[in-house]
Amino acid sequence: MIESRDVCWREYVAGTEVVESSAEALRLVVGEDSGRQYSDAQIDDYQGLARRQFPWRPPLRMTVRARFSHPAGVLRGTAGFGFWNDPFMMTGKRLPTLPRAVWFFYGSPPSNLKLARDVPGAGWKAATIDALTPRALAWAPVVPLSVLLMNVRPLYRRLWPRIQRALCIREAVIKADMSDWHTYCLDWCESAVSFSVDGALVLEGSCAPGGPLGFVAWMDNQYMIATPWGRFGWGLLETPVRQWLEIAELVIDPL
Repeated sequence: MIESRDVCWREYVAGTEVVESSAEALRLVVGEDSGRQYSDAQIDDYQGLARRQFPWRPPLRMTVRARFSHPAGVLRGTAGFGFWNDPFMMTGKRLPTLPRAVWFFYGSPPSNLKLARDVPGAGWKAATIDALTPRALAWAPVVPLSVLLMNVRPLYRRLWPRIQRALCIREAVIKADMSDWHTYCLDWCESAVSFSVDGALVLEGSCAPGGPLGFVAWMDNQYMIATPWGRFGWGLLETPVRQWLEIAELVIDPL
């Protein structure tokens, strides 16, 4: 069952990816790929829209029943589901912007999005970020200096938690096996966010990204690197076997 309030879900595919649907589930598939081209299969509700027209604002609850073809560490690329502002112009002619997201996110090595101080940069996580808050934008003039300072370990331990709070960055590793069926729930309120898996709380916090945001569920073959120490990178991964994200239930309701 895939439903929400009067939203038109649209498919997006690139490279070797396909979207397969049946009466029981929707499957986002990455085929065997050499890593020479970008491959992406997704559904979303914001293609062609201006960001101010993205359909979702708090308070709401997203419930997804899903499984993946492989466990964390074996699955290659990035994948997940939730809400973001599509900052990189993937599905529309928009200017690039800083990221906002509240979602369940997976990145396989060599991905290293080391944004939360005590959480690994790769893996299957519940996560939030809002780099467009006034507090976050206030750090913009000193970004070059802060990157240098982050390479001094005592300064990183002292300063990065402040920057992390300003960017509304909160993350938690999900220990449940990705290749098993699980029910993932996200409550996005105006001043708080909580994530649960099979009814067990995995992350909650008082920092909530702003809206409007769009919903996306995807699977692709890329990796990304961004660390406080100024290391950035992007690339494509070989997928030697077929892999997928399968969704049996997707419901978004206002709270």
